[in-house]
Amino acid sequence: MAGGRSSVGAPKGQRRIVFLGPPNSGKGTQATLLAQSVGIPAISTGEMLRAAVTAGSELGRRVQGVMARGELVQDELMAEVVRDRLSQTDAAEGFLLDGYPRTAAQAATLEEIVGERYTELDDVVLIDAPEDVLVARALGRGREDDREEVVRERLRVYRQKTAPLVDFYDVKGLLRRIDGDQPIEQVAQQVRASLGVRAV
Repeated sequence: MAGGRSSVGAPKGQRRIVFLGPPNSGKGTQATLLAQSVGIPAISTGEMLRAAVTAGSELGRRVQGVMARGELVQDELMAEVVRDRLSQTDAAEGFLLDGYPRTAAQAATLEEIVGERYTELDDVVLIDAPEDVLVARALGRGREDDREEVVRERLRVYRQKTAPLVDFYDVKGLLRRIDGDQPIEQVAQQVRASLGVRAV
């Protein structure tokens, strides 16, 4: 766990937390579990984009090809999606954000978005696991876009674009490091402990 300031002891709700980690690290699952304890929404940008593709919406049409290739959606479009979602009523008291930011530019944009409604992020939870574990998890899901070459491309893009955010948030004293190569409940316990959150 990084040093620096901490939001431990903040009131229920009132938390603005980002989940970082490579694809299939379990960060989405952990965000959902934590949401039950802190009473704020778990927001997955990946789920939002996949739902848009399935629904055939304008957003879905704009991102479908990009996602199928394992690439990142353009910064401007992601900023639009995130700003709109965080402006909704259920996120007024805080949020758990999974899937954004993924680049240094997006991290800067998120600071602007959060600053428009709040003050700053409280914590950044990094969940990581070995690449072979991540690939095996993806292939085990059996989704159409989870071919091994696409999965490994996503991981390559993560290492290139997103991994530098670890140092960015570590320097700010926000980073909480969690080993994702463990049973789900054990990971959840470590996430809650790192944030000073009690299980419900």
